[in-house]
Amino acid sequence: MKREQAMAAVQSRIGNSNLVKHMLATEAVMRALAEKFGQDVDEWGLAGLLHDIDLDDCKGDMSVHGRLSAEIAESMGASVSVCHAILCHGMLGEPCTSLMDKALYCADPVTGLITAGALIRPEKRLSAVEAKSILKRFKEKSFAAGANREQIATCSEIGITLEEFITLSLKAMQTISDDLGL
Repeated sequence: MKREQAMAAVQSRIGNSNLVKHMLATEAVMRALAEKFGQDVDEWGLAGLLHDIDLDDCKGDMSVHGRLSAEIAESMGASVSVCHAILCHGMLGEPCTSLMDKALYCADPVTGLITAGALIRPEKRLSAVEAKSILKRFKEKSFAAGANREQIATCSEIGITLEEFITLSLKAMQTISDDLGL
């Protein structure tokens, strides 16, 4: 499966531009993690890009979210490993077993935390955000309350510290700041 095909599917299936931006941010973080771990950057990027492709179809029913995304990705020709990572990122109880599974699980919510960190800045730009400010805000439960801190902290299961993970994720998102409007 090619990224262009995946992006066309995202654009045709997702009506919310902020959700598309989240998917792009997750793709960027996954690509950076793949590079760090010497994995297939394109494959990991696809997992990040396609992980929420079912949200318009789910219509708020989170009991099917992830499973439907994995099925859509499979029908488009995504690998078994990409489909499994997508399946695991949801709250369906599917255990994360591979490095990619665990990476997507922690990458998904960190993008919201970092986006919120940019939006509170007067410039509203990722370039104005520092990892240390995100780490400080990480401890504030009311800040970006939807960004699951426990899920983000599972970065330790892929062998990196929270500080390293947030720094890597911020840098990855900064590389596509224009696409994110930040």
